Amino acid sequence: MDDRSRLIIGMPKAELHLHLEGTLEPEMMVALAGRNGVELRYRSAEEARRAYQFSNLQDFLDLYYQGTSVLQVERDFHELTWNYLLRAKADNVVHAEVFFDPQAHTSRGIAFATVISGISRALAEAETKLGISARLIMCFLRHLDEREADMTLDAALPHRASIAGVGLDSSEMGHPPSKFQNVFRRARTLGFRAVAHAGEEGPAAYVKEALDLLAVERIDHGNRSLDDDALVDRLVKERMALTVCPLSNLKLGVVDAMAQHPLKRMLDRGLMVTVNSDDPAYFGGYVNDNFQAALAALGLDRADILRLARNSFAGSFLPESDKQRWIRRLDEFAAAI
Repeated sequence: MDDRSRLIIGMPKAELHLHLEGTLEPEMMVALAGRNGVELRYRSAEEARRAYQFSNLQDFLDLYYQGTSVLQVERDFHELTWNYLLRAKADNVVHAEVFFDPQAHTSRGIAFATVISGISRALAEAETKLGISARLIMCFLRHLDEREADMTLDAALPHRASIAGVGLDSSEMGHPPSKFQNVFRRARTLGFRAVAHAGEEGPAAYVKEALDLLAVERIDHGNRSLDDDALVDRLVKERMALTVCPLSNLKLGVVDAMAQHPLKRMLDRGLMVTVNSDDPAYFGGYVNDNFQAALAALGLDRADILRLARNSFAGSFLPESDKQRWIRRLDEFAAAI
């Protein structure tokens, strides 16, 4: 193992693009189905894992929403979140900003309070027991309409203290950020931070819409930004963080091979990119796996790896003092390798 791999394994890092529902490993899916009396088409975890094959984003989403059906009570959401946090701890993630999709649950009759109570309890425990700080980001499902997003925002207000921001995920093509500009404006007025998935399968124009119409503070994915030189220059100038997910992009066919992934080109253009795992149970790897895959295929050097880790803190919602504290610790660790 060379020093770059050791650096990836041991360095403190933040994860800024992680869907909690996407951490539902096949073993947990099958176990929760049995516990909650939910009938699945899979008879075993092995059979479910074989089904974790996709040709595009929509194929994945179809299975993803099927998997959420096993999440029924507060205990389920707590266990799901806690299991992710344990895995994050193993990868030396010290800060996580995680997404959840309340509409995927309230549409099944699960109360908003049930979902957020389980998640929030696990996040609070992680702070004291694991030393991991966290922020929770509520995503609106973009294949639904803005009225439903508004209703979800209303449901979130009694739990305002537990939710740091709002985001936008699900099927990108045909559902531009402009579709949600009113609910994002209201959320920002209420004090929520704002992020949005843009430029994964959708065009660079979606990234510009997210910036101009949603006033986001971070772009999730953003790969297609490279199609527009003026947009790249703007993102660099504004120090806009992009939460890139290499294994997700490979698994969903956004790139045909990891060697074609734009991460290195994004770094070389001066973009503030970060490495994240997206939906690791479905895409074959948590955050360190994503770093290692990019290292192997793209020839990242030591400076690239450290820059990605520094960006993860700089692009987070942590207070500036905490950002600088973790960047100093990162540099201290690197100096000792």
